Amino acid sequence: MPMRVPGSELENRLKRFRLLMDAAHPDWEIGFIFSKVNLYYFTGTIQDGMLLIPRNGEACFWVRRSYERARDESRFPQIRGMKSYRDAAKTMERIPGTVYLETEQVPIAVYSRLKKHFPFNKVRALDPQVLSTRAVKSPFEIGLMEQAGEIHRTVLEDLVPGVLREGISEADLTSEIYSLMLNEGHHGIVRFGMSESEILLGLIGFGESSIYPTYLDSPGGNAGISPAVPLLGSRLRKLRDGDLVFVDIGCGYNGYHTDKTMTYVFGRPLPDEVVAVHRKCVEIQDAIVPLLKPGAVPAEIYDTITEGLKPSFLENFMGYGNRRVKFLGHGIGLEIAENPVIAKGFDEPLEEGMVIALEPKKGIKGIGMVGTENTFVVTPGGGKSITGHHPGLIPVG
Repeated sequence: MPMRVPGSELENRLKRFRLLMDAAHPDWEIGFIFSKVNLYYFTGTIQDGMLLIPRNGEACFWVRRSYERARDESRFPQIRGMKSYRDAAKTMERIPGTVYLETEQVPIAVYSRLKKHFPFNKVRALDPQVLSTRAVKSPFEIGLMEQAGEIHRTVLEDLVPGVLREGISEADLTSEIYSLMLNEGHHGIVRFGMSESEILLGLIGFGESSIYPTYLDSPGGNAGISPAVPLLGSRLRKLRDGDLVFVDIGCGYNGYHTDKTMTYVFGRPLPDEVVAVHRKCVEIQDAIVPLLKPGAVPAEIYDTITEGLKPSFLENFMGYGNRRVKFLGHGIGLEIAENPVIAKGFDEPLEEGMVIALEPKKGIKGIGMVGTENTFVVTPGGGKSITGHHPGLIPVG
């Protein structure tokens, strides 16, 4: 029997969301959820439908397809089938003038169909309250992420060194890592908190491939299969003696992800100055870890760390050339790149149960991207890694 999200989890999530909405929008009356990840979070199933959340009264998951599967998979208390939004609208005694939607997610076509049957006048965003609700993980969610983290650790620290061999292409290595991940329990895809960003694994490259530009908001890079599919890894780039191997991938278990980067040195050792830069990145991660406590402010953590770095080190830090990202770590859960973010502008204090991937990295011309990444749970004692502790630059061959 597939895992089902407990009813108590769904109840608590909806309760927290309503409290956040009450605080941010005291006059709100109704909200709608359409995106599949948020539908899964609140109902425990990904179906074509609409979650209607009134401020007062019972929320209802209206499902177009598949109602039968929604009933099988979900412990959400109120699930009803629909042919169109008209079916849901007919149950409303009154439709408020202002409604709340996922403005970052809802296409104009869906908006137009909704407005046809719910003649509201104004739309406001509920995205911040959904993200804030999702940011604090329950013990149930952390348990799933710990399992994802152990899969991650096993594959990247223990198994990948055994498949690195001279002449293997980036694409073939990606395929072999994907197979290893699936065999260990990975759920098969990686979801990112940005539009159209479901991929299989992440960024895998040899040498300077790892600093090639990518559309993902990531320090590293990857040439990919082709301009049409800038993912997976090149079929042409083969592993050579002296190469740095960069593997920055997500791992998921029953919907929940961890993020981890591991580096390997194939054959001939890297120059001492490159190893020193890598070790500095690991030191930065280790300096942030004890700061990941409830009450700490992400923007202050970011400033504390970056202000202590020399200008020469900041060049190509967190990205190569003009492609630097403006964070040191990001939240993670049902998607990679959730809240909170260790960056300027994120002033809401951390809470116990938040989960953050730290990824200090630096690009080096002629070498590639060095550095590290692991996933940490915010606890009163600081960050707790759930993806292992290996510093990287694993020697192979």
